[in-house]
Amino acid sequence: MVLHGTLNNYIDDNKKIVHDELKNQLHHLPIPKRLKESMLYSVEAGGKRLRPILLIASNEAYAGDSQKVLTTAVALEMIHTYSLIHDDLPAMDNDDYRRGKPTNHIMFDEATAILAGDALLTYSFDIISNDSLLADNQKVELIKMLSHSSGPKGMVAGQFLDMEAEDKVVSIEELEEIHDLKTGQLLKFAVTAGALIGNATSDQLKHLNAFAYYLGLIFQVQDDILDVTGDQNKLGKPIGSDEVNKKSTYPKLLGTDGALEQKEIYVSKAKSALKEANADKSYLMMLTDYFSKRDH
Repeated sequence: MVLHGTLNNYIDDNKKIVHDELKNQLHHLPIPKRLKESMLYSVEAGGKRLRPILLIASNEAYAGDSQKVLTTAVALEMIHTYSLIHDDLPAMDNDDYRRGKPTNHIMFDEATAILAGDALLTYSFDIISNDSLLADNQKVELIKMLSHSSGPKGMVAGQFLDMEAEDKVVSIEELEEIHDLKTGQLLKFAVTAGALIGNATSDQLKHLNAFAYYLGLIFQVQDDILDVTGDQNKLGKPIGSDEVNKKSTYPKLLGTDGALEQKEIYVSKAKSALKEANADKSYLMMLTDYFSKRDH
């Protein structure tokens, strides 16, 4: 593929496209006013939109049509947003701020926040099933993949294991399993779904799956490092929350320097897999470094 412009411009342009489509998908819904307000509150709070951008970049790496993947990208971001709403609840991480703003349950109330999250989760499958740009077999495969990645074999399992690991000493292998499920599964969906719609081969998809596995670990180890060394104003939430919640993290297990070294191992493996997938001359390669070096 031909790269047009800097990565920052690419991220900003696609972030706006995804953000506008998210609002478009929700604003017209004939649903209770307060429920819609709660859903839109978390959707419009911003965020990096890295998952949908990854999906678009993966599609473009195989000469795909970014317009064809937009609805799927938006559905993915809805699920990510739902997971954050629920993750912030008192029964989970009990956070008061997200993206520099009061969390959904603080702004509204716990019941409304739970239902807003439920609504975003279920509506994501609705919009994929009604996407006129996708063939029926594509819709079925995407819904199957997304439900697997976000459900009890994916993100939900990871969140459960993450809570179980609180105030415990875990091995590096156990930590990798937690984060492959909690963070990595939605990233795997982003990378493989975009490529699948872009007609990548089964061999390319196999290597992309490996790439996405390491990318998920890169994202999480950097997240853990930022919770220790980051800038609260850039993060939009207090630093040190992992320690307060007695989370199992890379710095806690390996020390900050050890976590940085482990991250570089993941970066090397991710880039190697991307080359095998014939996608190293794409924005995916640049996004790998972005994930590793981000400061928020």
